[in-house]
Amino acid sequence: MTDAPARTDPRPTPARPTLSEVAATYPERRPPRRRAWAAVRRVLRHVALIAFGLVMLYPLLWMLASSFKPTELIFREPGLIPTAWDFGNYTDGWNALLDPFSHYLLNSAIVVLGSVLGNLVSCSMAAYAFARLKFRGRNLWFAIMLMSIMLPIHVIIVPQYILFSSLSWINTFLPLIVPKLLATDAFFVFLMVQFFRGIPKDLDEAARLDGCGHVRIYLRIMLPLSLPALATTAIFTFIWTWNDFFSQLIFLTKPDMYTVPIALRTFVDATSNSSWGPLFAMSIVSLIPVFLVFLFGQKYLVKGIATTGIK
Repeated sequence: MTDAPARTDPRPTPARPTLSEVAATYPERRPPRRRAWAAVRRVLRHVALIAFGLVMLYPLLWMLASSFKPTELIFREPGLIPTAWDFGNYTDGWNALLDPFSHYLLNSAIVVLGSVLGNLVSCSMAAYAFARLKFRGRNLWFAIMLMSIMLPIHVIIVPQYILFSSLSWINTFLPLIVPKLLATDAFFVFLMVQFFRGIPKDLDEAARLDGCGHVRIYLRIMLPLSLPALATTAIFTFIWTWNDFFSQLIFLTKPDMYTVPIALRTFVDATSNSSWGPLFAMSIVSLIPVFLVFLFGQKYLVKGIATTGIK
């Protein structure tokens, strides 16, 4: 009687895992020295960042501390902790000029509000035209628009002054607001063009099938979806206009038309004693709106820059 042949298992024998594959399944355990060195590096990195931040904030902290010092001690004591306190700098600075400082804050608010609204409307409309409309010479005009970014303000301020003087607009807010209604800030046009190009064109085609024209597409689709770019434009326009000194000094020469930067300049007198304490106090007051705008709009600012391709 012959033995029956042994049955072979049709299933393939699984390959044995290698040592590296087995080691990969276990959590990585660093040696104690390596873990300690990694913790030390993290601490040193944070200490360096904090030190760098303090160096950057030192001028602001020094100005804040100097606003509570008597004028004669501001440059004698460079420390941040005053040895003598003078809270009267804020009341003296508020009423030191011909008008209360609130008058100059209101003037700056009018200029900033007009500039922000003008840039939001005009730059978004120009960006929609460059991003969505097809017209002859679009690439040429877009290139010319980008080239205007390289023009310094000192080149165009003289022809602007001649034009606005012939229109009797000097010592009014019109020279500072009307150009914003004409999309003269090419940087914001470029920023919004980049954002609009990232919005799918399928939305435009679907809107056209529903009977929407360019106006309704711009108002109901593009603007609601471009909130980060609009917020970035508003924040940058607010900060740049609020801190603008040169153009406001050229077009506003009457004291009752002064804005905050020009009003702060009047505290410094080259021929007599300057009111440094009230100057620093009003400088802190003028920084509060900028700080609040940046604080509440920081999320939209970062998102708007990140989504427009600007690095």
